Amino acid sequence: MSAFKSLVVLILFMWTLTTADDEVSCVLEESCILPCSFQPGPDPVIYWLKVEPGNPRVISYYGAREQFARQSERFRGRTSMFTDQISRGNASIRLTGLQLQDQGRYECYVTITGVNEESVINLRTDAPVRHVDIEQVEDSFTCRSEGIYPEPQLTWSTRPPSCVTFPSQTSVKETEQQLYEISSTLNLSVRDTVVICNLSTRSGWRSVLWYQPNFH
Repeated sequence: MSAFKSLVVLILFMWTLTTADDEVSCVLEESCILPCSFQPGPDPVIYWLKVEPGNPRVISYYGAREQFARQSERFRGRTSMFTDQISRGNASIRLTGLQLQDQGRYECYVTITGVNEESVINLRTDAPVRHVDIEQVEDSFTCRSEGIYPEPQLTWSTRPPSCVTFPSQTSVKETEQQLYEISSTLNLSVRDTVVICNLSTRSGWRSVLWYQPNFH
């Protein structure tokens, strides 16, 4: 019976350790704030690490100032803390010039008089659809966009809506920068129709309309 109780306690303890990460979504090449709060106290020691092989040091704070001596080169010159708010329990950091390689899990450790607090943040980076180009050559429409992350979805529609499925061909390419280019060609001979190219990712969507008039 004692062994059973010990097993129950162990399971409950493990459950408390596996709470869901906080998630932050930020835009590629822009600034991003990774949140971390703690119970305020004297002389806090703060460490931010990225959870990956080697656990590179993102930034540190102790001795009442930011410390950069052991900071990973990839984060050098791109991080800062809200030092005027640390006394109020704010250990958040600002990460600038966001890169695709920055996405992933981060751990914030705070130690005050031997008491440790830990927060885990999952950073997701996005390069949203910023523009969509569409052109027509006779009965063929081509819709294009680039510089997108993650991989986008492209659909065609018409206004008024049609129950007919029009043939289209779509290609997606990944660039050396790990961004996506997408192009789709639709064949449509129907006139007096608004042709709509819809592009979407997890961060949003964008549409462009093209009117094909009837010249008869």
